[in-house]
Amino acid sequence: MGTSTPIAQDDVILIPVFDDWESLALLLPQIDDTLTRASRRASVILVDDCSVQSPNSFGTKFSAIDSIDVLSLTRNIGHQRALAIGLSYIAAQRPCRAVIVMDADGEDRPSDVPRLLEAFDANGGTRIVFAQRTRRSEGIAFTLFYRLYRLAHRLMTGIGVEVGNFSVVPYASLRKLAVVSEMWNHYAAAVVHAKLPRVLVPAARGTRLAGKSSMNFVSLVGHGLSAMSVFSDRIAVRMLALTGTLVALLVLAIAAIIGIRFFTDVTLPGWTTFAIALIAVLLTQAALLAVVFSFMIQGGRARSSFIPAREYEPFVESFYRVWPIAQ
Repeated sequence: MGTSTPIAQDDVILIPVFDDWESLALLLPQIDDTLTRASRRASVILVDDCSVQSPNSFGTKFSAIDSIDVLSLTRNIGHQRALAIGLSYIAAQRPCRAVIVMDADGEDRPSDVPRLLEAFDANGGTRIVFAQRTRRSEGIAFTLFYRLYRLAHRLMTGIGVEVGNFSVVPYASLRKLAVVSEMWNHYAAAVVHAKLPRVLVPAARGTRLAGKSSMNFVSLVGHGLSAMSVFSDRIAVRMLALTGTLVALLVLAIAAIIGIRFFTDVTLPGWTTFAIALIAVLLTQAALLAVVFSFMIQGGRARSSFIPAREYEPFVESFYRVWPIAQ
């Protein structure tokens, strides 16, 4: 029998960072001020996604932040995977009461942290609490593409997009999440796919504190595809059902043409044969798609999965403290 890991009673704030140190330097004092006014405390772990720039010294004295540590990665792996490594590291090495997941740019507003923690406490610390986005602060073009992505996600998976990374995760749920292979692609989608208990707290998205966002059209498409890949089995089943419906309609169309041609007095134009041939080609393609989607479903279930809790260690280069610095 395995031994259980003792759970500490402190909270940890996990923030993935890639060269966003200027924004982070403005964010941390805001977090500290918010925690102080809410009579709460937390430690901070920064996941340095192989930044080109070096982390700040963080010489500011904090009141409610107990410590700031950096988990440095061996290579740049992207925001979602850096987050997966950070969560897996905490699950294995840093027992705590809960993990507060935030971005470094300030768009996850520190003022909402106490609200998420209150909802976390109100649910007995047993549910993951997500900030439900009620308003975005990006420009018109980005907002338009984001809405198109949400529509595509809903059509392809049957699940709406309501949340981002901003959340509070109980340690017990974190240890379960660390063995969910889909977290390697997208954290929030993995929580939904794993059917972990969660609640939503409405929260408007803030504005970037400094610097320029690296999220553009290409990044948004990649992010969206990563999220939808988590539900590849669901998408394949829905596409299989759609293909099956198309096959049925094509068969009915051929039967209707043949029935009209041979069993009624209705005269059809001379392209009847051509129409049947065209429908037969479409029917063949639809049948091939059905076979492809069937193999996709079976292949997805059979292939070996990346388990973050088992395979995160090679991505960790070092773990060190940047505040307070030992004298």
